[in-house]
Amino acid sequence: MRIVMIGTGYVGLVSGACFADFGHEVVCVDKDQSKIDALLNGEIPIFEPGLDELVAKNVAAGRLSFTLDLAEALPGTDAVFIAVGTPSRRGDGHADLSYVYAAAKEMAPLLPDGVVVVDKSTVPVGTGDEVERIIRETAPELQFSVASNPEFLREGAAIDDFKRPDRVVIGVNDEHAEKVLAEIYRPLTRNESPLVCMSRRGAELTKYAANAFLATKIGFINEIADLCEKVGADVRDVAKGIGLDSRIGNRFLMPGPGYGGSCFPKDTLALLKTGQDYEAPLRIVESVVASNDQRKRSMGRKVIQALGGGEQHGKTVAVLGLTFKANTDDMRDSPAISIVQALQDAGITVKAYDPEGMDQAAKVLSGVNYCGDAYEALDGADAAVIVTEWDTFRALDLDRVKGLLNTPVLVDLRNLYSRHDVEEHGFTYVAVGR
Repeated sequence: MRIVMIGTGYVGLVSGACFADFGHEVVCVDKDQSKIDALLNGEIPIFEPGLDELVAKNVAAGRLSFTLDLAEALPGTDAVFIAVGTPSRRGDGHADLSYVYAAAKEMAPLLPDGVVVVDKSTVPVGTGDEVERIIRETAPELQFSVASNPEFLREGAAIDDFKRPDRVVIGVNDEHAEKVLAEIYRPLTRNESPLVCMSRRGAELTKYAANAFLATKIGFINEIADLCEKVGADVRDVAKGIGLDSRIGNRFLMPGPGYGGSCFPKDTLALLKTGQDYEAPLRIVESVVASNDQRKRSMGRKVIQALGGGEQHGKTVAVLGLTFKANTDDMRDSPAISIVQALQDAGITVKAYDPEGMDQAAKVLSGVNYCGDAYEALDGADAAVIVTEWDTFRALDLDRVKGLLNTPVLVDLRNLYSRHDVEEHGFTYVAVGR
């Protein structure tokens, strides 16, 4: 089938490349000249393991192309996926749908009859209704459908998630849209990945509900970790004990400095606003959002306390990891932002290293000394703090680390190390929940 993907950000580029790898003809459209130029030159504007090879393979096969010209891309297309950003709207926290609606308005007079317009972006309940209204207002004679197909991709594992999903959710209000989307995803359903079909509004809500529930698990285990520290328990034991219950599961029960990224922060907030709009307040999600916001800053205080008593002004801390999780360059709502700011507010100098995220970090964090590797960041610091669980931080040479630090203090916010192993090397070791 012929597919047009509007937006070459994280969701659009990964989805477009994977659809092309299924054998579909895919054209990715973006208004950003620099992005399109980079893609035409074989450069990938985001870091996602394996994406550069997947894009290159399908471009070479003639199944994947890039353009700035929407009018050039749309003729003969079977489905148009809207994969543009829906950030939190400044001031009130609602999802900013201006890019979605602008895409709908621009494409409306160019769409062929029989096309299915698919919201791939994460959008609140009722967005599909408005997209349909915008298109129908501009092109009243057009025969078309509007559907919802939310993504459930984990940054750092997005290609595998797309090709081997737990499920594919499609929200449709007519049989034609269901048939087209079923054909697009047929390569997956042959491998027994379930295609879950529901109403358009049901699919829109499913995405938010899933992310809010996962955020709740993270928030819950982080609060249990705090309690473990107070009572002398090990949160890893507690997480294993509850995670083996099949009704709960062990995923998203790893304590840490709080959730961040492109999805959980904005999606939980948007869900809260939807609940308020429909007079159905979501008190549990409300508490999760507040707890997560507080936790990020508290991790900064945890590092300051680990430096010991006395005046902290003028000391130096090495921050290892800046992105919100490993295997991505995404800094959106990363816990590192609050941690670094808390340290700087206390007059502490921050040296930092991240394998992929320093260019993005420099856009949101000023006054940081960015280093070429972990050991350069550690050299001359008064303490080290592991913020992101990159593999390179799991096997540090602890003897070398100790020799580089002014004082052997390691704050492990991801519980990557054994307390016994670290303390055996003469460190003061501070972990989360144990």
